[in-house]
Amino acid sequence: MTTHTLKTWATAWEAIRSGDKTFEVRRNDRFFQSGDTVRLVWQEDRNASYGVDYNRVLVRRIGWMLQGGQFGIEPGYCVFALDPADDPTGAPS
Repeated sequence: MTTHTLKTWATAWEAIRSGDKTFEVRRNDRFFQSGDTVRLVWQEDRNASYGVDYNRVLVRRIGWMLQGGQFGIEPGYCVFALDPADDPTGAPS
C-alpha cells in the first residue's frame, strides 16, 4: 500500500476533520488504490503557496473508489471514500 500526501483547501480540510466530508475527488495521476493511505495537509486556499501548514495533517485510508469515465466522472479523475485510518504517529486524525 502507498501513502499519498495531498494538499487540501482549508474549508475541505475542516469538513473532513469534522466528519462532514467523507469522500475526495482527485485527478488520478497518482494511481490511487483502495487501501492506500492519504495524508491531507491543510492549505489556506488554492492560490496560497505560502499557506501550507504541514503541522495540520489528517490521515485517512482510501475506501471504495469510483474511476472516471463513468457516471459523469471525467476520465482521468476518481472519487474515493475517506475511511478512518490508524495514524502510525498516534496523533488524532
